[in-house]
Amino acid sequence: QVQLVESGGGLVQAGGSLRLSCAASGRTFSRYAMGWFRQAPGKEREFVSAISGSGGSRSYADSVKGRFTISRDNAKNTVHLQMNSLKLEDTAVYYCAAAPNTDWGPSERQYDYWGQGTQVTVSS
Repeated sequence: QVQLVESGGGLVQAGGSLRLSCAASGRTFSRYAMGWFRQAPGKEREFVSAISGSGGSRSYADSVKGRFTISRDNAKNTVHLQMNSLKLEDTAVYYCAAAPNTDWGPSERQYDYWGQGTQVTVSS
């Protein structure tokens, strides 16, 4: 069982930056790939980024490439999402999720554990 708790959301002006964090419980953190998803009002949840258990492989949605950076610290059981050059359309609830390191990617169905989400609001 893995418990995930996100933090770092908030209100930011367009063009600004935020850093989201996700803290995971358990001693097998490195066995899980970690992903970030988001859900905007009235829209389905969508993939944002993911990172392999070792941190050696990363994946990004086209909409955030070049602006967002995912990273992880396996010694601290944390994963981060650095979000720069934020746009109005980045406004959403952001979720952290964990998937088996042998099967991960952009599909929600690959992720077994989810956090409660943190709100990111980008204003003009």
